[in-house]
Amino acid sequence: MEISEHIQIVAEEGKLLARAAAEAGTDAKVPTCPGWQVRDLLRHAGMVHRWAAAFLTERRTSYRLGGELPDLDGDSLVEWFREGHAALVATLESAPPDVECWTFLPSPSPLAFWARRQANETTVHRVDAESARGGTPSPLDVDFAVDGIEELLFGFHARKKSRVRSDVPCVLRVRATDARTWTLRLSDGPPVVEHGATAPADCEVSGPATRLYLALWNRLPFPQVTGETALAALWREKSAIVMG
Repeated sequence: MEISEHIQIVAEEGKLLARAAAEAGTDAKVPTCPGWQVRDLLRHAGMVHRWAAAFLTERRTSYRLGGELPDLDGDSLVEWFREGHAALVATLESAPPDVECWTFLPSPSPLAFWARRQANETTVHRVDAESARGGTPSPLDVDFAVDGIEELLFGFHARKKSRVRSDVPCVLRVRATDARTWTLRLSDGPPVVEHGATAPADCEVSGPATRLYLALWNRLPFPQVTGETALAALWREKSAIVMG
């Protein structure tokens, strides 16, 4: 996907997130994030937006922790989130294509990295906010879902930090029935991910790309699991990501 497309997704998804959070109220529980209320979601997402924008605006070339969470609640907290989101979108739109700053996943450029990363970050948390509000969730685009799955598989879980490991070598297949297929070779090291059905699978998780996207981010159950269900359970138990 193009940088401009990712930025547009950041813009749209952040507005949907704020709207759902306001409608749910900051006391509402977030079913997709056990133990969280909407106030926790807004504080986290708003902090991440400001953290991401700072790398671009300040040309930060090394990792720094995010800022402190605000002591705000209710409408004031929703407005604080909106302000940070708008600033992030403006930063992404105005940053020069050759801007240099710290990143933590492979990408064509730092700007491409941060646009894509915040598109996925904001979308997943929009889903969280809508789960707290209830009702019909906003739709996801298939191409974006595929792109987000690839960020997760080829980015986060190609790193040494990935905890999706198996003492016995095995193969997990991820099949988007309306898009493409990925093969994950699991071992005592980070998963090795390949396009296509490159090896016989011990377990396959499958379904529409948009459902798989949310399942791989542990926001929904896998639509369908065949083979050794313990491997699907391993993903759900061990796949939580660490930023940085």
